[in-house]
Amino acid sequence: MEKMFIPCGGALLQKKIDDALADGSRQAVITGNYEIEQTVLIPSDFTLILENCHLRMADDTFCNMFRNQKAGTEEGKTIEGADRNIVIEGRGKAILDGGNYNGLSESNSCKDGRPHISVNNLILFHNVEHFRVSGLFLCNQRWWAMNFLFCRFGHIHDIEFKADDRRRDKDGNIIHGHICDESTWYDVIVRNADGLDLRCGCRNILVENISGFTQDDTVALTGLPGKMETDLYTVRGMSTDICNITVRNVHASASCAALVRLLNQGGIKLYNILVDGVMDTSADCPHLDRTPYGIRVGDRGNYARHSVPGETYNIVIRNVFTRTKCAMVLGGSIQNMTVENLLGFDGGGTFIENNNAKLIDCKGIPG
Repeated sequence: MEKMFIPCGGALLQKKIDDALADGSRQAVITGNYEIEQTVLIPSDFTLILENCHLRMADDTFCNMFRNQKAGTEEGKTIEGADRNIVIEGRGKAILDGGNYNGLSESNSCKDGRPHISVNNLILFHNVEHFRVSGLFLCNQRWWAMNFLFCRFGHIHDIEFKADDRRRDKDGNIIHGHICDESTWYDVIVRNADGLDLRCGCRNILVENISGFTQDDTVALTGLPGKMETDLYTVRGMSTDICNITVRNVHASASCAALVRLLNQGGIKLYNILVDGVMDTSADCPHLDRTPYGIRVGDRGNYARHSVPGETYNIVIRNVFTRTKCAMVLGGSIQNMTVENLLGFDGGGTFIENNNAKLIDCKGIPG
């Protein structure tokens, strides 16, 4: 039987939140299946419980499913304007579904009247202090499923992804399943479908128990001076550094990128990072044949100026098991990085690819 969705779910969920603010409970429990036509705003000091529900973006929508109340506002761009103490907790099977793709991409973002691509995040948190997001199944994301900017003191855990796996074959037919071949990556229908991204200003965050399939990076710690970070979701006066982050227990597959990516350019610093426990599950994944990269630190490409000594440092990567085309890719300047127990299996390709990275006081990197 086809699942039925209650229309105008965004407005209905927002009313539940508003009612919980009015009665002082500051907690709402959502059950059932809803079609989301507008962004649901979550205020400070609020717990949203999603229990055995399926929330699906309505067709032709250009908005996030959830964001914190002050995200992107002028007040939210100040240190004093932070939202605080926000919880999104999934119980049972809590599904956040991007629905049918709306055609907005990085290539046409902000062109011909289109909005910025960040409206395609299912969850967008900007300038949030003390937060927890857990117990969710996110599927069919239209871009990155979860996007965190200038967020701190957070816990993101028990998250599963299932990205759109469609692509066009050489005859133009739409088929399911990606292949580990760069010549086919531009044939993917929904591109840059990351799992979760921690962007500029994120610090003191634990990410753990992440699983599933993503089209692009599964977990990305990315510091780049782009439009989001310098304009749309900046926080004036706050450091852009990404630091004090732990990522552990990632069991996933990614079709066009890495299971865990660490990238900082343009003078943004990334340091005090622990990545512990990464398992490449592509052998048993129906959506692709092989994950291209296990771990990426830095990049051979220039999104901005490459990192220099003193900008990417104090990194520990351990217990990585991968059948990827390349287990680890290095670029830029990397200082005081330790790699332990990096293992390949099932016909994986190059172990470590060094793209002219400048390695300073690094341990456990052969060659």
